[in-house]
Amino acid sequence: MDTLIVAAARALAAGDPLSALKRVALRNDAPALALRGIAMAQLGDLARAKVLLRKAARGFGTKQAVARARCIVAEAEIALVSRDLSSPAAALATAQATLERHGDRIVRDADTTVSLATHPILFALARTLGEAWPADVSRGMLLARAFRAKHADESHRARLRVEVRRLRVKLRGLADVNATTRGFALAPRRAREVVVFAPPVEDAHASVLAFLADGESWSSSALSLALGSTARTVQRALDSLAGAGKVQSCGRGRARRWITQPMPGFTTTLLLPGPLPGD
Repeated sequence: MDTLIVAAARALAAGDPLSALKRVALRNDAPALALRGIAMAQLGDLARAKVLLRKAARGFGTKQAVARARCIVAEAEIALVSRDLSSPAAALATAQATLERHGDRIVRDADTTVSLATHPILFALARTLGEAWPADVSRGMLLARAFRAKHADESHRARLRVEVRRLRVKLRGLADVNATTRGFALAPRRAREVVVFAPPVEDAHASVLAFLADGESWSSSALSLALGSTARTVQRALDSLAGAGKVQSCGRGRARRWITQPMPGFTTTLLLPGPLPGD
């Protein structure tokens, strides 16, 4: 088997994409293009990575390349990396743009950023208003989204008025929250349009899934420290995700670790099948 390709694959498996690139920099056959594409993806050059992976996929499509490189595993790796590069980083919840909502719960324009991370009700109101912009939102919808109130009474409506006043204070300088006949509407001050960015998957335990998404195994205690949550909260989340088939555990007691369910396909360390020289 080609020693340069093997060495580059080992460098990638060891987390050294620069070394992998150097070893196959002058090669233009399908295995080298695949390795270079994956290395460029690890380095963050996504546009270049997509080009190289497309070229590699075409090269692996020939019978000669398949026979020469034994590329079934490499084809699977190319498909997985290409899918990851094309996956959305955020879901656009409205058609317009300028004020933004991110996973860390902020509202901003070009000059000012307001964090609502510690104000979940205010954030729910801001997001609902932002998604509906430029239209208004009914009081019933705001009560359902912010307070999960199925049957609103006068106490709910009074609380909504209080929270809307608090939101106006928080967004002062960014936007107004104007009363309408049926509810409220968001009116940006400096920005011409409004946009809402949301995580691609809004799972109840999305933060836990995000930490497990890199493929590494985590203990529940490490997740608890990383998330700033109690061990019991994290364990409940893991149990719920395991029940839904989204994560799995291995080991027992203190050695227990959690990972996401493996996707169909192969990891980069298996880019080329068969034992490596010297193994």
